[in-house]
Amino acid sequence: MEMGSLPLPEMPLKGSNNKAIPLIGYGTAEYPFGASKELMKDSILHAIRLGYRHFDTASLYESEQPLGEAMAKALELGIIKSRDELFITSKLWCCDAHRERVLPALQQSLKNLGLEYIDLYLIHWPVSLKPGEYELPVKKKDLHPMDFKSVWEGMEEVKELGLTKFIGVSNFSCDKLEMLLSTAKTPPAVNQVEMNPLWQQKRLRQFCKEKGIHVTAYSPLGAKGTLWGTNRVMECEVLKEIAFAREKTVAQVCLRWAFEQEVSLLVKSFNKERIKQNLDIFDWKLNPEDLEMINQIPQHKGFPGIEFVSEEGPYKSLEELWDEKIE
Repeated sequence: MEMGSLPLPEMPLKGSNNKAIPLIGYGTAEYPFGASKELMKDSILHAIRLGYRHFDTASLYESEQPLGEAMAKALELGIIKSRDELFITSKLWCCDAHRERVLPALQQSLKNLGLEYIDLYLIHWPVSLKPGEYELPVKKKDLHPMDFKSVWEGMEEVKELGLTKFIGVSNFSCDKLEMLLSTAKTPPAVNQVEMNPLWQQKRLRQFCKEKGIHVTAYSPLGAKGTLWGTNRVMECEVLKEIAFAREKTVAQVCLRWAFEQEVSLLVKSFNKERIKQNLDIFDWKLNPEDLEMINQIPQHKGFPGIEFVSEEGPYKSLEELWDEKIE
């Protein structure tokens, strides 16, 4: 049976007007960016057929256009009846993280996607770059402190204009969220961060829960094979042991664990069988012993973000970037 007829779990966002975020989403970040646009388009269309309704993109990823084309094809084929069935997230890259550039950046993303609005727009990182270049790694000489107050005013403006239903952030620590909240008229609805059994983000998740900010987990499988990824998650012996005992894949154990933490999560695969397997996490549970084993796993951040650290930049150490010690 195809998942298309089965609604996937959702969670209302704060101030949602009945709009909810699907708790499992399809990510479109691959590296090198934009290397497999036709394959990506075909994989997204397959994901829509299976029942995925949340799709995550960004101006940096060069994936907005193939995502837009896949959505248009899904409508044409009648797989979905309306664009409103989908939840689309995109992100403001650091070179556009300036007050006057937020609106034109989102307008360009909408043009790429072929949409009149998106559901969620995120500040990609808590740092600004000299305007102009969409690239990672970034040029360290171009790093600038972000004016949180004015950039967030730009985000609030695009929400008021109806170009996005929600606004939020990505890769923000507790302290940086506090700075943003101190001047924000509209609090961020979402903080999208790296999260998996090897980087569980317990303190940040508790902070976000207290502030009514929903957490979305990226790299829930470790993003092996990317610039920002690691193979530690998929090769973790504890996770392999749990997967063997439960007759599941390591990926399914990781995704089920994240789902049980009441966060939404993003998975990315161009393999059609894996795209389907990644949905097979809702009719079983991890037991208390599994959860305790996962709780004891030593913590290692997969993507520390050293690219955003520079002696001449706003963050001179990883501790300044994350406001905590990173192993």
